[in-house]
Amino acid sequence: MTDQGVRRAVTRVPAQACDAASDSAGEVAPCGPGESSPGTAEGGVSAPASAASDAPSQPVPGRGAPLLGTAGEPVPDGPGEPSSDGPGEPSSDEPEAAALASPPTVSPAARRRAERRAERVTAGAAELERRLADLLRGGLISAGQSGPALWEETAARMVDAQAPGLANRVRDLGALASAGVGADAPVRLLEECALLHLLARAWLRRDRLPEPLAATVRSRVGLTASPEGPAIRDDWLVLAQYDTSDSRLITRRIWLHGTVSGRTALLLSYGAPGRAPDLTLPAGLAVDAELTPYPGAGQPRTALTGRFGAPAPTTVRPPGTTTSGALARYGAALRDDPWRESVPVTLDRVVPVPDGDGWQLADADEDQAVPVGAAARSRPGLWRLVALSGGAPVRVFGECGPRGFTPLAAWPQGPGEAVPLC
Repeated sequence: MTDQGVRRAVTRVPAQACDAASDSAGEVAPCGPGESSPGTAEGGVSAPASAASDAPSQPVPGRGAPLLGTAGEPVPDGPGEPSSDGPGEPSSDEPEAAALASPPTVSPAARRRAERRAERVTAGAAELERRLADLLRGGLISAGQSGPALWEETAARMVDAQAPGLANRVRDLGALASAGVGADAPVRLLEECALLHLLARAWLRRDRLPEPLAATVRSRVGLTASPEGPAIRDDWLVLAQYDTSDSRLITRRIWLHGTVSGRTALLLSYGAPGRAPDLTLPAGLAVDAELTPYPGAGQPRTALTGRFGAPAPTTVRPPGTTTSGALARYGAALRDDPWRESVPVTLDRVVPVPDGDGWQLADADEDQAVPVGAAARSRPGLWRLVALSGGAPVRVFGECGPRGFTPLAAWPQGPGEAVPLC
């Protein structure tokens, strides 16, 4: 789970993912609004896991979202290792960096190791399905009374199965069950169970999925991947840079916008606890660079495989959309990745206005608004945004997720440089 919290209310997202290829592949694609159990991280469960295992045609509801988080990257494989999306960001100073864009030749020994790991992950996913079924049979109310030991033991079993992505989601599920705050706590717990069930079933049926979706499932489970071509050279505008940390490592996220390609890309860099990651790109500047995408449906993550100059000032700004357009973009992203926790989006001509105890970004030209995420409301960036606006429309880049919008950078309506908000 992220700063924005868990996913809720599938009916609030207009473009719930349902495509024929995924539907025929075994309930992995979401199937539109109105399902009984929207996902917490994107997905759903309409029956106990064991029942779903016996009935391949059982539908699985899709991830939901109320109004609009940080980008959801898969969990790291261990201390100092990159996230399960793939390896850490290569340094542009390394001469071999460009070679990462080409898939390496797989030796027979490496292939056998990969097969053995896949078998262990499969055994772990099957065990997780059984545990989820037991949880639902016992009732969700009792889940919060079992204490953290049950969840930690289940997470440890997923680590033993070499599925760190599943382990991380189990820990998140345990934290949610232990918190148990609010009248909607059982609903949110069910949603998170739904997403975990969806991911386990997706892994067990990965051979029936379209390859881009199968690649997404592999990364969400925790398998590493290498960037794959074609490389994209562009003048990349640095939209935002911020760090998050846990007990194992510091993760730096850098959002970029291609001025020619129009693509929004994500760079990840890592550092040990207490040590900042090496890669730094100041927000508001542009850099002539080559990026190579990682595999996966709709995944924004890329690797920096070439840099052809130092970052320089630019007057380029990313194109913006309305708040309703941001909602539609998030809903469409769930079709490619049902576990997606947010999408990068730029809002144009919005005004930050108070909304009870919180804030929202209101369209200047429409009667629509999106809430500012709870975590962002406690950060100084929100007040910089309010000061920049002064009641006038501004352009804001951020992450749009199920619990709100997290502003990361903003531009005034007239001439002016980007203002970092993170």
